[in-house]
Amino acid sequence: MIVDLNITEYIRSLMKEEKNDLSHIESEARVNHVPIVKPETKELLRTLVLLKKPMKILEVGAAVGFSSLYMNSYQPEGGTIITIERNEKRIKKAKENIKNQGKEEQITLLEGDAIEILKGLDGSFDLIFVDAAKGQYIHFLDDVLRLLAPEGVLVSDNVLQDGDVARSRYAIERRDRTIHKRMRDYLYTIKNHPQLETTILPVGDGVAISIKMGESNERR
Repeated sequence: MIVDLNITEYIRSLMKEEKNDLSHIESEARVNHVPIVKPETKELLRTLVLLKKPMKILEVGAAVGFSSLYMNSYQPEGGTIITIERNEKRIKKAKENIKNQGKEEQITLLEGDAIEILKGLDGSFDLIFVDAAKGQYIHFLDDVLRLLAPEGVLVSDNVLQDGDVARSRYAIERRDRTIHKRMRDYLYTIKNHPQLETTILPVGDGVAISIKMGESNERR
């Protein structure tokens, strides 16, 4: 937990009940410890989608399809999402959830390794949400930037790793040091990248929001 528990609980107490049919998917995922977005991160996503009004969204890390379904419910009419997942059990559940919600035309689930799938995608996306293996974010970045439209929004979830990313690598267990280094490299890169304007928020487990400032390597 990177935010005081009392503050988190207070914020959650203010959340209004939403008029959608996704609560059972969310509840089931949390009970089964499926790594879906935290409640306050979910609200941030909703706000960003309502502000940006993205017609095309790319998600890296579908899990059971909750965040895709949630974002799509706030997209403009005709909005679509491509989401990627490699875990077979989660793919099966995500397909089931997408079908049960009648969203098979709006949400396309691509199965396999995100690094390889991203290389094969073309076109551009108004919003890209990265919520997958944290040690791979830095490896996704080149293709994510290629696919992100000018003035598009990149949302990177779980970037503060329960606060571990701020600690010295020597304070991290040896088995976690590679992920720790890669995430620090990722955050440094998106904060200093000439095409991006990035802010990092201590929301949920840390969310980075980046805006692509055109296609050139020079800031406006």
